[in-house]
Amino acid sequence: MSEITITMPQLGESVTEGTVSQWLVQAGDLIEKYQPLVEVMTDKVNAEVPATFSGEITALLVEEGETIAVGTPICQLKVEGTDDLSESTQTPSENNEKAIDEAAATESMKQRYSPAVLTLAAEHHINLADVTGTGMGGRITRKDIKQLLANQDSTTASAASQQLSETSTRKPHEKKLKPIQVDQLPGDLEIPVTGIRKAIASNMVRATSEIPHAWMMIEVDVTNLVSYRNAEKKRFKELEGYNLSYFSFFLNAVAKALKKFPELNSSWAGDKIIQHKEINLSIAVGSETELYVPVIRNVDEKSIKGIAKDVHHLAKKARTGSLTQADMQGGTFTVNNTGTFGSVQSMGVINYPQAAILQVESIVKRPVIINDMFAARDMVNLCLSLDHRILDGVICGKFMSHVRDILENISGDTTPIY
Repeated sequence: MSEITITMPQLGESVTEGTVSQWLVQAGDLIEKYQPLVEVMTDKVNAEVPATFSGEITALLVEEGETIAVGTPICQLKVEGTDDLSESTQTPSENNEKAIDEAAATESMKQRYSPAVLTLAAEHHINLADVTGTGMGGRITRKDIKQLLANQDSTTASAASQQLSETSTRKPHEKKLKPIQVDQLPGDLEIPVTGIRKAIASNMVRATSEIPHAWMMIEVDVTNLVSYRNAEKKRFKELEGYNLSYFSFFLNAVAKALKKFPELNSSWAGDKIIQHKEINLSIAVGSETELYVPVIRNVDEKSIKGIAKDVHHLAKKARTGSLTQADMQGGTFTVNNTGTFGSVQSMGVINYPQAAILQVESIVKRPVIINDMFAARDMVNLCLSLDHRILDGVICGKFMSHVRDILENISGDTTPIY
């Protein structure tokens, strides 16, 4: 009989820590190798950490809601025999990574829940073990959950909700935080904070507390871009099956500018600055309830069509709750399409540890003076938040001016779609 320690694995390149979202086991539980032990939140995505050995859980070493570094011990496991321990010559991190890879191939699809499914199940107190999945390999989808809710009458739903609420009020090793006192009035609605929302909150607090933000804005005349896109969008939709968005042109311009000013394509690493070779743009996309920041890779090597296709694909995956950890990794600069909501000016919070974030605001038709005469032009504000440890106003001003020059000179000759 031997006792081993399971540690926090590295769940992706450049990932140095994660937040324990929910324990799936308790001390005293007998578990099988590759069985999920705990859900961990990194970069707004759920990931399950599986067991590296079969045995008995003797202790949980980390509380829910706690943020820990890669390599930190998270639980202890009592193991019988020596066969499984033949792998102990590897580091704990290597064992965990191997377990994750092998588990992905052998674990039942029914037990692999997307963040969207987990969110819906938690909101409506649904026991996923009782749900029949219709997805690949019996996997439970958002459609299955919504169908179940639609089939439940109010009496059954109320009874199930009360029963499951009573059995789930006590969680093992729940972090004991001093409750925040908020005055509530009759009719106020209490909304539980989900794991994804907790991770977003943690990342935002870290970004605003550690990064010295600076901000600048320029306005750009995109009249030529609007005319070009409007002339091509119908034919593009008929040929490709998805929209030719303005956002694709903005991403193209940003990638070209980052190529010329690579200082903005950097990350803060404590005692050094990492200037990235690849231009991988993080973009904000949303589902019905959550916001995600997936990554389009090597944007500087793609056509407008290729960028538009990636935007469409990632937005669809966000809506269906099928974004993966790989979709979220490797971002080097963030572009946020705040204009979708009609915003004309905003200051973004930098996506830690990147050097900057660019907000693309709403395109608005305004009167502009050209050759001492008023003209109606399509104008857009571009708002840049920058990490003043890495960047200063001079280099960022040059970057923004270059983005503006590219956008104001867009045409069929300078910016082919294909």
